[in-house]
Amino acid sequence: MALSFDQVIEKYEPTLGLEVHVELNTKSKMFCGCATTFGAEPNTQVCPVCLGLPGALPAVNAKAIESSIKIGLALNCKISPFNRFARKNYFYPDMPKNFQTSQYDEPICYDGYLDVEIDTDEGKKTFRVEIERVHMEEDTGKSLHVGGATGRIHGADYSLLDYNRAGIPLVEIVTKMVKGTGKYAPEVAKAYVTALRDILRSLEVSDVKMEQGSLRCDANLSLAPINSNTLGTRSETKNVNSLRSVERAVRGEMIRQGNLLESGGKVIQETRHFLEESGETRPGRSKEQAEDYRYFQEPDLLPVAPESKWVEEIRNSLPEKPAVRRKRLQAEWQVPDKEFDAMLNADLLEEVVQTVAAGADPTRARSWWLGEISRLANEAGKSPAELISTVDVATVIKLIEQGELTDKLARQVVEGVINKEGTPQEVIVKRNLKVVSDDSALMKAIEEAIAAQPDTAQRVRDGNIPAAGALIGAVMKSTGGQADAAKVRQLLLKHLGQG
Repeated sequence: MALSFDQVIEKYEPTLGLEVHVELNTKSKMFCGCATTFGAEPNTQVCPVCLGLPGALPAVNAKAIESSIKIGLALNCKISPFNRFARKNYFYPDMPKNFQTSQYDEPICYDGYLDVEIDTDEGKKTFRVEIERVHMEEDTGKSLHVGGATGRIHGADYSLLDYNRAGIPLVEIVTKMVKGTGKYAPEVAKAYVTALRDILRSLEVSDVKMEQGSLRCDANLSLAPINSNTLGTRSETKNVNSLRSVERAVRGEMIRQGNLLESGGKVIQETRHFLEESGETRPGRSKEQAEDYRYFQEPDLLPVAPESKWVEEIRNSLPEKPAVRRKRLQAEWQVPDKEFDAMLNADLLEEVVQTVAAGADPTRARSWWLGEISRLANEAGKSPAELISTVDVATVIKLIEQGELTDKLARQVVEGVINKEGTPQEVIVKRNLKVVSDDSALMKAIEEAIAAQPDTAQRVRDGNIPAAGALIGAVMKSTGGQADAAKVRQLLLKHLGQG
């Protein structure tokens, strides 16, 4: 009988290792001047250098070095005053030089850490993920396997190669072995990649779009019997491309390895591919050791030696760390943990921040993004930020606070803006949605409601204040929901001797 996840963690202890590849958003490639625009026509952003033609000489992208140092500093790393590039030798069709220019034993950043917080059975707990190294390298090209059922090379009729991506600056962030996570290993892996993505986005060094491959995670995992003080054989699940999939891949691999060990089998050191539909992994290729790549110093590139003064200038320019910023915003806005977590889980913090920056109240901004706008986004199958700008949301909130819109009318205004009917003010004019606040117009509607419900009006005169709700509702109906309900209540009670 197959072991469940809970049964696996009763017998085995996981050890994690996470390697995250980040495409930098430089305008040109790592070692040449070719553009890095995503989605360009195949093989239109190439030159002799990134195609590896004989005699072509590389030159290092200075902006990529600066971005790498920013990443290292944000991850509490030491910055190497002297580091080199190396050749990582292997043959694959999408690597035109038959080697990758990377860094091996002398990376630009090393010995850092990132603390991540997750919910556990004992409440929130912080896990420290230690960083082994941050090194610079170049991306490979892209293979497209045509024909066959899987989109992979096996069973394909033929393959096409696009070298536009070859040579794009990459930073690889490699953790040390992460132990002591137990049953929380999948959650720690997801939290780490999430926190890392947030830091990279705040540094503005990458667009971190996992769906486009700008950020890719390789998840290493091994299992060993609890209290055995040994390390199991690791597998490496390659190119996991969503936060949810990182968690599922680690969980699935723990179950696979646990069942394999329980049945007397042996875990093979290999790369594996994550299957989105099942949450399982399947074999890739046997995993090479470092010596298999025959690393040696890149003879065509000088060592990189960043001056300490420049490193300190970069350090002083770093933005507030996302975790620190979140705690500050939560305190400033006085938001309970549960509600703040809901905003983070919906990935709407930045939208709320920008709406507040445009002049909106934080509570109202959060309510609109998590409520009505998210509902409409779900119906449209889009993200909330795709539907409406933060400036327009702030404008709607201000109009509510100024008494020019009720919440009901505001929802119609937001709907109109989303439907491309114009700005909030233009939608108000086109749909005639302005609040009826004129006392004489409201009193006429109040008198008509009283005339239609004399018994209800008498109960209010006799002191039954809750009965006024029916009369207020009638006024709102007769004005098409455009009356200020608070003002209607005030005028109605005063008119009936209860004001």
